Formats: sequence, C-alpha cells, structure tokens
Amino acid sequence: MTSVRLVTFNIHHGVGDDRRHDLARIAAVLADADPDVVCLQEVDRHFGARSEGVDQAELLARALDRELLWASAIEKARPGDRPAARYGNALLTRLPVADDAAVPLPGTGEPRAALRADLVTGDGALRVVATHLSSDAARSRAAQAQALVDLLPPPGRPAVVVGDLNCGPGAAELVPLRSRLADAWSRAGARADQGRRWQLWKREQGLTHPARRPRVRIDQVWVSPEVGVRAAAVLDGSACSDHHPLQVDLEL
Repeated sequence: MTSVRLVTFNIHHGVGDDRRHDLARIAAVLADADPDVVCLQEVDRHFGARSEGVDQAELLARALDRELLWASAIEKARPGDRPAARYGNALLTRLPVADDAAVPLPGTGEPRAALRADLVTGDGALRVVATHLSSDAARSRAAQAQALVDLLPPPGRPAVVVGDLNCGPGAAELVPLRSRLADAWSRAGARADQGRRWQLWKREQGLTHPARRPRVRIDQVWVSPEVGVRAAAVLDGSACSDHHPLQVDLEL
C-alpha cells in the first residue's frame, strides 16, 4: 500500500486578507504540511502588479523542492522578449511524472483549464486532474465537470479530481463527478477543520471559504474507488489567502 499526502489550495495570487502579496507565508503553510502533491489555483506567472510580476509557480516549486507542472487558464503575450503573463493552475510534486497535459475547459466567462498528470507511485500510476471551475454559471460548471470525467483513466485505475470547484459537493452540476468518484472529505477516516469551539455547527464540515469566516466547502478532492482516504484536514490559510488549504492522506 502506498500513502500519498495531497494538498489543494487556492492561493488568491499570493495575497492575504491584509492585502499583502507574500509568497513566503504560503510556502511556510505548505512546507509544514509536507505534501507529496500540491495542487494550486489562482497562481500568477509574471501576471502584473498584484503579484509584483514574479513567477509564483516557479518560486513555490523551488521553495518546496518539487517538480512543477502547469496549466494556463489565461495567457497574454508581452512585448519584446518578456515572458508571457500567465494565470492558472500549478501542480507541485515529489512523485515522478509519467505524463501530463494542460486541457482548456468549456464554459462562458473567465477561461478555465485543467491539468492532467500521471504520477508514479509504488503501486502504479495515480491520475491527478487539478482544476478551478467557473464561479459565474452552474451550466458552465456542469460542462466542465463532464470534461473532467473525460480526463479520467478507465475504471480500475486510481484517480483523483482536485481543486476549487466553486460549488458544494452536493451541487447538481457535479453529477458527472459523482458518477465515477466519491467526495474524499465524506470518505475520510478522520476529519479536522478550522471550525471553532463556539461554532459547533461548523465543526468537521470541511468549510474552506472565505478563510476568516468560512461558510462553504468549495475546495474539494474526489477519489476513485481504488483510492482510500485515511484522513482529511482543512489547514489554516487565513493569513495568506481568502481560502483555507485542504489536505487529504490517500492510500493506494
């Protein structure tokens, strides 16, 4: 049996609720979790002033000593030999990579993309599909959910879908996911989150957004039947993003 720790985190282009861009805070949260695989959303690469023009994906990969995989949702050429301004999804891994691809997703509004990666474990390849779904229309999310299912391997091979899905796990638009996968939070043998003692009705609900007073569980991991979930935890990301990170300990 192989254990894989995975963290998904919408980093809000590195800006916390104090309006400061500070990648070191994000790197510290992730380093403390010590994940094998990190799936990040709202990542800037030379995108502009809001993130000081830096390559956030590369800097975080170096800080955590992980291999970087990338899928742009938005990409804009810049004059001369300046690198393109890119915004999208990053995957950082210490597991070997057998294959990966960036895939544009259907839908209206802001462009969305998925990152498909086959990661090598001691018990075969794990397919990871990482994404950030539309925030403006359930119809777009439904089409995107079906596109994610189309990126899964044949039944019998372990797979996970990871990211900020911008709707709860019971939403009607996620029916395609529920046809093949299960919500990892619900399957976890142990759960912990940021619910406070005086908010008993919020404890162990897995709420991730907004970080200071979370109300919704939109950051999710979905697993195929071949993947066990030993534990799930919402980590504290309140100082460095408008989301909390979600950590899951998987067993293959």
